[in-house]
Amino acid sequence: MSVAAKRRRNWRAWWAKQLIAWHWISAGISLAAMLLFAVTGITLNHAATISAEPVVAERQGQLSASLLRPLGKAAEAKATIPPGVAADIERQVALNVAAHPVEWSEGEAYVALPRPGGDAWVSIDLTSGAIRAETTDRGWISYLNDLHKGRNAGIAWFWFLDVFAIACVLFSITGLLLLQLHAKRRPSTWPLVAAGVALPVILALFLIH
Repeated sequence: MSVAAKRRRNWRAWWAKQLIAWHWISAGISLAAMLLFAVTGITLNHAATISAEPVVAERQGQLSASLLRPLGKAAEAKATIPPGVAADIERQVALNVAAHPVEWSEGEAYVALPRPGGDAWVSIDLTSGAIRAETTDRGWISYLNDLHKGRNAGIAWFWFLDVFAIACVLFSITGLLLLQLHAKRRPSTWPLVAAGVALPVILALFLIH
């Protein structure tokens, strides 16, 4: 074997090892989330046939007179709920309103607390200090579906979705390059790849209204 042929063979072996390494690393990173998104893809596609009865819970509380003053100042400044007031609200109705946007209206503070798989809100009467709260739970399927969509899931999940998407892109590209390396020994490789690309394109062009 010539020196040039040995170099090509060594380069091919090194390149294959790199692709395999990045392929299994990206697979490990994205495995759990890919399974989650595959399953929730099915549940979202059949959302109309999967029924869930929302569970609504109402709670009430009462702010002490000493907390009405800082709440009134926050209302004047159109600020968030003061920490002390938020802590007392959480103690009474088990909902954290700290640092959440507040809708200030005449005599009332309203805090919307949307979440994956449900909803919640807290209303505080600025005069009497009466607290009203409501939570809605639509079940774990709705929760997982909302995670799939990134709906009301917070900044940490937002960044996780980006990392997961990058891992999936890397997994797909390295898989494609590995197919290219082994395509000579597997004649069905490129027809299968072409079919995988053509099928969604044909469906999108001709069978989606």
